[in-house]
Amino acid sequence: MDQVYLKATQENTSLAEFFQTVVKLKTVYRQGWKDKLGMKNPESVADHCYSMTVMAMVLSDLKKFDTMKIIKMSLLHDLAETITGDLTPGQKPKSQKEKLEDDAMRKVLKGLGKSQKTQYWEIWQEYQKNASREAKLLHQVDKLEMAIQANEYRNLGFAKKQMAPFFKSAKSQLTDPTLQKILSKFL
Repeated sequence: MDQVYLKATQENTSLAEFFQTVVKLKTVYRQGWKDKLGMKNPESVADHCYSMTVMAMVLSDLKKFDTMKIIKMSLLHDLAETITGDLTPGQKPKSQKEKLEDDAMRKVLKGLGKSQKTQYWEIWQEYQKNASREAKLLHQVDKLEMAIQANEYRNLGFAKKQMAPFFKSAKSQLTDPTLQKILSKFL
């Protein structure tokens, strides 16, 4: 009985730590908005992940992809940023950024059970390597969500010129015709 209780206590402590890490994502602000727009309190990474996950879920269902996998992938894709912060393109060399994020994700997942840790790591790596149709779609949804958020900021009074780099970045990276069509509504 004591070993069972001890194991359950350790698992609950590990889950509590994991959940505490997840909640921290609400306090990590999207760095691109801070750097390029000078915003003090832009959307958080958690805000971004929520919007992105809903978009990915709907698009995955439409395309008959593995929607459960894409939801998990979307929820996990920026979780390492609870440790690294939101690293923007060009802030660090790509290889250094990947190593930092891999190390951070290992720390984030360490308290989970072996099967969950393995499953989440594999899904996250699949996204990082853009190694499946779900990952390819999700990378594009990431850019689409950014453009839609740029439109929201434009509607709040930021100049169209300030938003141009965000729209240009999204437009250059979207290859899926459905996503291109959606993006065109915001350009």
